[in-house]
Amino acid sequence: MGDPVRRFLGLGVSANELPFVSIIVACRDEDAFIDRCLESIITSTYPTGKYEVLVVDGMSTDGSRRVVERYTLRHPSVRLLDNPKGIAAAAFNLGARAAQGDVILIMGAHATYGPDYIERCVKALLQSGADNVGGVLKTVPRTETILGRSIALALSHPFGVGDAVFRTGAKQPMWVDTVFGGCYRRSAIERVGYWNEDLTYSQDLEFNRRLVASGGRILLVPDIVVAYYARTDLGAFIRHTVRNGVWSVLPFREASIMPVRWRHLVPGVFVSLLLALAGLSFGVPLARWGLLALAGAYVGAALAVGVVVAWRQRDVRYVVTMMIAFATLHLAYGLGSLWGLARLLRE
Repeated sequence: MGDPVRRFLGLGVSANELPFVSIIVACRDEDAFIDRCLESIITSTYPTGKYEVLVVDGMSTDGSRRVVERYTLRHPSVRLLDNPKGIAAAAFNLGARAAQGDVILIMGAHATYGPDYIERCVKALLQSGADNVGGVLKTVPRTETILGRSIALALSHPFGVGDAVFRTGAKQPMWVDTVFGGCYRRSAIERVGYWNEDLTYSQDLEFNRRLVASGGRILLVPDIVVAYYARTDLGAFIRHTVRNGVWSVLPFREASIMPVRWRHLVPGVFVSLLLALAGLSFGVPLARWGLLALAGAYVGAALAVGVVVAWRQRDVRYVVTMMIAFATLHLAYGLGSLWGLARLLRE
């Protein structure tokens, strides 16, 4: 039947000729997820001996390191590296500099990957000429409640996340501004200059913005799918979303180019308008009508999406829970953006 990798890739090369892939997994206190993540990687159909897994740990205090150490004993391809700085950008840089491969694949610790994930990424990278390739997130709730599922759905809907195609999906491969994780040519990483360790978060967005600005290309392939376990406990979701909002603004202090996309700034503008109109409405009747119009338009749009989701899920409760999920996502992100702006102006 021939070489299964040759059949899959259609590249006319044998398994021995496939590029060596260095997989970097940034990890810190991921005891609940790192086992299933690593298991999904080592059961990959990519040829044994043609990849390494570099788990770069930010000095975890839970059981994450013990889990990884067990894998290093059973699987020679798995290595554990220390990341004293504890941030993702440092983890990516440590992994990239220790990597042996010409292809560097960034994988998230709280995600799982299909058996052919690495193959599909390599295929797309080699055939397209892209500098970075990624797929679509299948957002999975960490807590199986109706609100948890609603949050996961909100994070996959255009009304929730705008034109973030890697979250909402696509019908065919397309050039995009960023992807989750990413399968990079090592030469592209070296050309752009690695990840910015002055950024505690949003380092992936900023790096990909520099990559595109340098003439690089990022390809999203909808057949490449990642199961991502989103924070769906309401308190954890709010804290995480506020943090994301803060770090949609703080990268501006370091960047020589626009470090994020306009979609990342929309919630901040929305919340600013709400607050401004609410403040003016005490003395300006027109502002009161503007506030009602803006809030009404938002509620109407969220309600319409909630009705559609409820109909698809065959559960009327989604009408309410989707509105809660959208409002929490946008208001928390927007308030975080304003806090980030305040921090930026104070510096």
